[in-house]
Amino acid sequence: MKKLLATTAVVVMGMAGAASAQGITACLITKTDTNPFFVKMKEGAEAKAAELGMTLKSFAGKVDGDHETQVAAIETCILDGAKGILLTASDTSSITTAVKQARDAGVLVIALDTPLDPIDAADATFATDNFLAGELIGKWAAGKLGAEAANAKIAMLDLAVSQPSVDVLRDQGFLQGFGIDLGDPNKWGDETDPRIVGNDITSGNEEGGRKAMENLLAKDPSINVVYTINEPAAAGAYEALKSIGREKDVLIVSVDGGCPGVANVKEGIIGATSQQYPLLMASKGVEAIAAWAKDGTKPANTEGKDFFDTGVTLITDSPVDGVESIDSAKGTELCWG
Repeated sequence: MKKLLATTAVVVMGMAGAASAQGITACLITKTDTNPFFVKMKEGAEAKAAELGMTLKSFAGKVDGDHETQVAAIETCILDGAKGILLTASDTSSITTAVKQARDAGVLVIALDTPLDPIDAADATFATDNFLAGELIGKWAAGKLGAEAANAKIAMLDLAVSQPSVDVLRDQGFLQGFGIDLGDPNKWGDETDPRIVGNDITSGNEEGGRKAMENLLAKDPSINVVYTINEPAAAGAYEALKSIGREKDVLIVSVDGGCPGVANVKEGIIGATSQQYPLLMASKGVEAIAAWAKDGTKPANTEGKDFFDTGVTLITDSPVDGVESIDSAKGTELCWG
């Protein structure tokens, strides 16, 4: 928790110079407008924009993975004279062409949550350390199983076939935390460890999580560990397990830390989740655009990293030795959505 508070303090000090920004337009482009994570991100951006006197225009894909709508939104923001764009990209490599067009037009582009590929395609990235988020839940799951981790049967419920950076980082972090050798760390699905039953995609929503879980259970009904890209996918996986009476004997781990997810930790649906802070990402992103419009100042990265780290904390009511965490009661105080 001290690490989180320290990170937050650095953000506040680093952006404290953002003053009134009357007449400045900024854009927020998220993957969807239904996922609670992006809903909270929008709330944070809107509140900070109102505080600074900025105009914020918000756009979102129809579903997670809707790349074309995001490209069209970037083009609209350029034509509207936006000073900055906050972007959570669905396709982190293909979007870079549109991002370059924006930057060439003098627009500051900040990636939120999901780094672009390459990361320096954006002017800056404000994000959770997604690899660490995955690593924390991987270490927790391995510690919870103890010696039985050697015999685990793991279902990997990822995001999308395009494998955006956030998808890869969380997946690979989980596997490394669990003690599984990675293949190419820049993609998921090429590991050869027999404990991995398989990978399936969820589109980051509950229905996708349910279908992916059903698919992998059909492949191996003895699955006892489920990694999920986010908490909506985890909720769907739980429903699939419940339908066959297996909800009590399978560990589900996830990433997000939204209030519904933390409640699921408290209820024992999710064993552990890594909590991230979307409101902080968005509000500080808006401040960064105001600073850029004022005098051309760009935000600095966290020391030793190629992005600005907005913090991550493991939430569980069943702590394991060697993995720092807080319980669901404290997680509820910090949650969002």
